[in-house]
Amino acid sequence: MSAILETQQLRPESKQSNPVHLIRDDHEAIQLAHEVALDFAVEAAQRDRERRLPHQEIDRFSNSGLWAITVPKQYGGAGVSYQTLIEVIKIVSAADPSLGQLPQNHFGLVDVIGLTGTEQQKQYFYRELLQGKRFGNGFSEKGNKHVLDLKTRVTRDGDDYLVDGRKFYSTGALFAHWVPVLGLGEDGKGRLAYIPKDTAGLSVVDDWSGFGQRTTASGTVVLEQVRVPAAFVFPAHLVTDTPTLNGPVSQIIQAAVDAGIARAAFDDTIEFVKTRSRPWIDSGVERAGDDPLILREVGNLAIRLHAAEALLERAARGLDDLNTVGRVLTEDDVAQASVLVAEAKVLTTEIALLAAEKLFELAGTQSTLAEHNLDRHWRNARTHTLHDPVRWKYHLVGNYVLNGVRPKRHAWN
Repeated sequence: MSAILETQQLRPESKQSNPVHLIRDDHEAIQLAHEVALDFAVEAAQRDRERRLPHQEIDRFSNSGLWAITVPKQYGGAGVSYQTLIEVIKIVSAADPSLGQLPQNHFGLVDVIGLTGTEQQKQYFYRELLQGKRFGNGFSEKGNKHVLDLKTRVTRDGDDYLVDGRKFYSTGALFAHWVPVLGLGEDGKGRLAYIPKDTAGLSVVDDWSGFGQRTTASGTVVLEQVRVPAAFVFPAHLVTDTPTLNGPVSQIIQAAVDAGIARAAFDDTIEFVKTRSRPWIDSGVERAGDDPLILREVGNLAIRLHAAEALLERAARGLDDLNTVGRVLTEDDVAQASVLVAEAKVLTTEIALLAAEKLFELAGTQSTLAEHNLDRHWRNARTHTLHDPVRWKYHLVGNYVLNGVRPKRHAWN
């Protein structure tokens, strides 16, 4: 009997409170994303205002089957394209970007399983995903020199591993069935331990106090001598030691969240100007929507938003082109993918911040009233776009175009 089957007692409870839908194709995934987004948008402002954690909403989200859409077809999933994946994230993020951000690490972790897992691990974890299970994350740490200066250790102990450390920015961990934790092994290389949420020694602390993305609960994960079966540990270093798309995939999901925030801020600007704003006294017009200077600014926002969305779609097509069956990726392939995604991430970052700020300038003073809670768009944009510095994307693109220098391979490129 395999090691995985021998550890069934450590597996989180498979039964869900509601049946999990099985999505069959890309079209159905996008259709369902629109359906759940309509529901999520209804109380998004209230959840942000009250910091009401979206327990019911996230159950609806994963029970819809959308968290399993990247499970390959040969394992029973939809195996959707990257174009579909970013569209789903954009749609949900426009409704509530905290909910849109929650599965971003989840999808990156699904990718790690496909890239580094054994056949038994793939079958086991893909089945978990199709049953509605969610991955949180325990990647980043506070107080270290940089994001890859990890203090967490994943060390061998007989047939198992022991995990010790303390993580922060643990988006999704509070709502997860599994908390994958990144640490260093005895050889100094990265290991990902996929840990069932209720494992002894693992605790998740809801101490996230960021002014934006308030309901992601991106707080602390504490690990004290957590015992993990070897079957639940993956050689995460392989996704960067060898050429893979894991870094660009992680980044394009981040960019899709920002594109969703930008779309929401833009749409709220249009609605407010149409229904509530007044024209400036010197404009000589009766409606704010006829104010020539407002028209100019709205046009500028629309062009920048469409440009960002176009580059995002272009990057996703590029990933799909590289992700063909049987293709062995080269270093140049991955460099090209990183550059495509970096270009998109620059524009999605800039339009998310610009649209969220311009909303108030164009909509007017009334738009700042607490009853509207429109400042959530800027707070969400400013917080989420800090995930990694976009100024380094300019450097990445310029260094590649001018000097032919390939970007370094990690989750932030």
